[in-house]
Amino acid sequence: MTASTKIVLDELSVDFDGRFQLSDINWVIEPGQQWLITGANGAGKSALAAVLAGEGDHLSGTLSGLPDNDSLRGSVALVSYDRQAELIAAELRKDDADILDVISEGTPVSEIIAQVCLDDDLAQTLVATLGLEPLMDRAFRKLSTGETRKVMLIRALTSRPELLVLDEPFDGLDHASLRWLQDHLATLAKTVPMVLVLNRLDECPDFVTHIAYIDDGHLVHRVDRADERVYRDLHQLLHLKTSELDVPPTDPAITLPPLDTGEPLVRLDGATVRYTDNTVFENLDWTIEANQHWQVSGPNGSGKTCLLSLITGDHPQCYVNDISVFGFQRGTGESIWQIKQYIGYVSTALQWEYRVGTGVRNVVISGFYDSIGLYTKSTDMQKAIADEWLAVLGMTERADEPFNRLSHGEQRLVLIARAMVKHPPLLILDEPCLGLDDMNRQLILALIERICASGETTVLYVNHRLEDCIPGIDNHLALG
Repeated sequence: MTASTKIVLDELSVDFDGRFQLSDINWVIEPGQQWLITGANGAGKSALAAVLAGEGDHLSGTLSGLPDNDSLRGSVALVSYDRQAELIAAELRKDDADILDVISEGTPVSEIIAQVCLDDDLAQTLVATLGLEPLMDRAFRKLSTGETRKVMLIRALTSRPELLVLDEPFDGLDHASLRWLQDHLATLAKTVPMVLVLNRLDECPDFVTHIAYIDDGHLVHRVDRADERVYRDLHQLLHLKTSELDVPPTDPAITLPPLDTGEPLVRLDGATVRYTDNTVFENLDWTIEANQHWQVSGPNGSGKTCLLSLITGDHPQCYVNDISVFGFQRGTGESIWQIKQYIGYVSTALQWEYRVGTGVRNVVISGFYDSIGLYTKSTDMQKAIADEWLAVLGMTERADEPFNRLSHGEQRLVLIARAMVKHPPLLILDEPCLGLDDMNRQLILALIERICASGETTVLYVNHRLEDCIPGIDNHLALG
């Protein structure tokens, strides 16, 4: 395959492990064209991108212009959440291996990159440009979400691809890294054909010439970007916003111990997190009062997720810092569950950990019990409340579907409902819009706005994007 080769999908139907099917795809990628795939969560964007990387079981139709699957490695480079999760899962399996006599430290970043790298000079340049030089000896699985994504991009860009397929390449990157990647791809597009998957049409790079819109496994629109009228209609389709939202009630049978109204929800005095070779942050003073909503921002590796884990009690250094949470002074005998009962939490790490195959409704209900999976018999009231949340999210018909069969964005929606379901005193949202299409992003932002205005829950919102600011969140903590 070369940049002058036409790629043709003719009546192509592809199955993905019985979880999803693409049906009767007709698509021609002409030489010189650069494509964007878009559509709603669960529509099949990532599946269509994966087909170009040789994945899925072909049921009918043909795909031409690409190498055979057996020779695909190094010819088509794919960056996606699924590929990222596969690498993380492979690292986690090392810990589960019975034959190991010692705890695995994990594969270092340098080795992860070297596995596919065909251009050492470019790799060194990218590592330096993206600020990963101090992390080359660190275990891949110990990186932040944004740092992990940078490693995935370096792997793809240094493998000398003949076709570059990037599924949400800008998600999780800080502003400086995002701008650099946009500029780099614009230069690369002059010689390498690309297919991008983006939920947000406003992120579409200037070099993209055509847009493919997929819905329910069918490629329903192929749009020439130069056609301003058709492009405008597609943009409007992807920016639908629900105007009337009712936040479902919580279960009156589940009551939390009352909090001391004279105490802040969170207080950190001179908080410092330091490792042998790295100081994440130091001497941080921060107080979160009830109904005082905060946005936390900062570049990748600045300590945003680390700060959250100090609050939730998941970071071991929370006990060597002066931290008070919900009136508990950390290190005075309180249990982690005494803390977490007051918190709703959403993060990429939680989504990776939530690998159970329980039904979608039960995932929402598990938020009442702060559990991964549901191990307590739910009440009729809890089922009704979970169904109200699924109706708000447009997922009523998916209530009994296994959670692990949902797309990345659909899983994120369900986990946000799980975090909100008990109307916690503190709702922690760590990049909640990652992986969401425009419609669902606007829906979630509107829901968070309603939660902020409810007076019941204080919101701690971590996000890179200034355009995703939320009315009602007036306090800002910048790290890094």
